[in-house]
Amino acid sequence: MADLLIELFSEEIPAGLQAPAAQNLKKLMTNGMVEAGLTYANASAFHTARRLTLVVEDLLEASPTVQEERKGPKVGAPEQAISGFLRGAGLSMDDLEVRDDKKGQVYFAKITKPGRPASEIVAEVLETTIRNFPWPKSMRWGSGSLRWVRPLQSILCILSNEAEVSIVPLEVDGFQAGNQTRGHRFMAPDAFAVSGFEDYDTKLKRAKVILRAEERQAAIWQEAQTQAFALGYSVVEDAGLLAEVAGLVEWPVVLMGQIDEEFLDLPPEVLKTSMKEHQKFFSVANPKTGRIERFVTVANIEAADQGATILKGNQKVLAARLADAKFFWENDLREAKAGMGTWQTALENVTFHN
Repeated sequence: MADLLIELFSEEIPAGLQAPAAQNLKKLMTNGMVEAGLTYANASAFHTARRLTLVVEDLLEASPTVQEERKGPKVGAPEQAISGFLRGAGLSMDDLEVRDDKKGQVYFAKITKPGRPASEIVAEVLETTIRNFPWPKSMRWGSGSLRWVRPLQSILCILSNEAEVSIVPLEVDGFQAGNQTRGHRFMAPDAFAVSGFEDYDTKLKRAKVILRAEERQAAIWQEAQTQAFALGYSVVEDAGLLAEVAGLVEWPVVLMGQIDEEFLDLPPEVLKTSMKEHQKFFSVANPKTGRIERFVTVANIEAADQGATILKGNQKVLAARLADAKFFWENDLREAKAGMGTWQTALENVTFHN
């Protein structure tokens, strides 16, 4: 038995595509290997902004030899029918056996399919998977023909057991499979080799990459709640936003910022919508007043100034977004006070189709 580790490393994958892509990788690879005769005990898929990872445990080291019996045409059938049967079976007339059947004597063929090593099957299935991956949208880059959601940078593919670790011999459009990956884009960009999934997981953590999406989500939510609680605030729950933000970062760093005073009187719905849709910020409410007074943003780097510069930039951009929101909100209020007469008059110039 052997364990298989695959990592497809690329430029940043859109957050909403990561989880479905990881499941597609698992499905395509496991289905392809089982069809080729390679069974396994367990398979798990993982994803971050820059990588899709699959680990398959207790994989057969070779597919078993299979014998198949195939019924052919009747004895005395046209030569063309017999020749077609022989071609399909890859046999000659000497290999056929004649047996009695309900309607007379019939040719039978015994076909032996020898087993193949796991590395050969994995390489074949993975190449097919990469070349035909079902991205909703994909792109080409450089002079190659390969399509991927964002430019692919490397392929890690190794088989390991207690005795050895071997690289699966595979090349896809100039990308040679290897045993190396990279850590965080900024904090640990150098390549390093791995010998199996446990080694891979441990070294990634050391290189500032949290592989599991649920672990990134838990870290973000725990730290956001801790910072808010320390100031007497509470973070507004948003499971969808949490999942999206966890897909944007490999090493989440939670930062809390202040909303400018001039925007605090805007309705909570306006603030929450503006911050979520445009900035991917979590809203932080004052439990005593119900007002949204702060925000939580998640950076992808541990800054030397503890995030002060990042927060300053985020607050500047947020102020511009909220200025727009305030303008539209106040404009809507003025129009509401003026009544619907203006809008009803404007409808006189509109042609309605059946």
